[in-house]
Amino acid sequence: MIEELTPEQFVKLRRNGELWQLLDVRETWEIETASISDSIHIAMSDVQQRHTALSPEVAVAVLCHSGVRSARVAHYLAAIGFQRIANITGGIDAWAQDLDETIPRY
Repeated sequence: MIEELTPEQFVKLRRNGELWQLLDVRETWEIETASISDSIHIAMSDVQQRHTALSPEVAVAVLCHSGVRSARVAHYLAAIGFQRIANITGGIDAWAQDLDETIPRY
């Protein structure tokens, strides 16, 4: 099952001590425009080849611009055996609006 988490919910889980990998599946130009410092960047097109950079035993939250690409990647990760996966609803756009106004919106 894939969880749907708002950016606020995700940050709260981490602040409460839960260990999560934050996977950003946007393109390089998007990362250069707006990013979150502790995320792992693997573009959606590279996830099949590079998913081994992630630990399947540690929860993974997937982030994109709005939540559509990240949902696709979350389903893929679930299909290949990752145990706890969340899609960040609203993506980095919601993150910028609701959590960190210093992140540029595009």
